[in-house]
Amino acid sequence: MEFELRSAGAEDRDLMEALIVSIGVVAIAEIGDKTQLLALLLAARHRAPRAIVAGIAVATLANHALAGAAGAWLVRVVGPDTMRWILVASFLVMAVWALVPDSAPDESAAHPRYGVFLTTVLAFFLVEMGDKTQIATVALAAQYHSIVWVVLGTTLGMMLANLPVVYLGDALLKRVSMKWVRVVAALTFVALGILALLS
Repeated sequence: MEFELRSAGAEDRDLMEALIVSIGVVAIAEIGDKTQLLALLLAARHRAPRAIVAGIAVATLANHALAGAAGAWLVRVVGPDTMRWILVASFLVMAVWALVPDSAPDESAAHPRYGVFLTTVLAFFLVEMGDKTQIATVALAAQYHSIVWVVLGTTLGMMLANLPVVYLGDALLKRVSMKWVRVVAALTFVALGILALLS
């Protein structure tokens, strides 16, 4: 009985760690990212912050759920030992990628052909494909073996990074040093690579 309680406590800590790390990694990596620039573009063009925020949430949840499922599948296919080295390499590649500034997405993504909400869902889903936060979701799901908590965390991280941009806009981005944000994101990915190597 005591062992079961200890085991349940350790599992709860692992799930909480998966959630917190996922929130932090994506929130940091998303600052200055092209999806954040897309949020700024949509917010500047359309005065519909609730529709934009809802669209970001739906698109991110769908995109990251697919990425999380891919991470879980990858672990089953290659095995835990090989996966550990893939994770280390992936996090180190993402660290280098985090240092590269993103450019703004195509302006055509901000035209509300299907309404602001649906335009946001489609634009965010497509722009997020192959993005570093999507790749991070794959790696985190593979590392933590918990799709639900990782996807919840990465989606919350995305919302934390984009909500202020939708509501406060360009004034907020001008006060943040993108160079230092990229450095912090890169160091976070390096730390995750080391953690994956040691675990």
